[in-house]
Amino acid sequence: MMDPKMLAELNQQIMEETYSAYIYHAMAADLEHKGYKGMATWKVELWAIEKPPSTWDGPLEVFKAAYAHEQHITGRINHMVKVARELNDNAAYNMLQWFVEEQVEEEANTSEAVQQIEIAGGNSHAILMLDREMGIRVFAVPASAPYYPKPGQATGP
Repeated sequence: MMDPKMLAELNQQIMEETYSAYIYHAMAADLEHKGYKGMATWKVELWAIEKPPSTWDGPLEVFKAAYAHEQHITGRINHMVKVARELNDNAAYNMLQWFVEEQVEEEANTSEAVQQIEIAGGNSHAILMLDREMGIRVFAVPASAPYYPKPGQATGP
């Protein structure tokens, strides 16, 4: 039986990850609506959750918000690792290691996107080139992933 404190932390994380999906879908919709179809493909694939923002001033603001959000998620995962250690819950600790590693990549990806868009500045040609590059980005499911749906597979419960 899992300790109630660890169970509460896992439920909190499920809510946080669901919010992640909502905010990234909102970001993708906003980018696509504004004509950045390549950047719109850049997204991650239920307790009550707050409504995420639905518009941003442009690609730079979207990716700055994504980076800040990934930093928040990293903090949540680190908190759960701490709770697992406090409770000596080795199974939860081991499970969380995949998420720890994944967050390093998520923060790096969003930070890199911010840097590239900042370098492009207001150059619309450079922004459109980044949009095209992001549009051909392919997600590869890591072999150690706990669960990711196959392309076209339903993601709902």
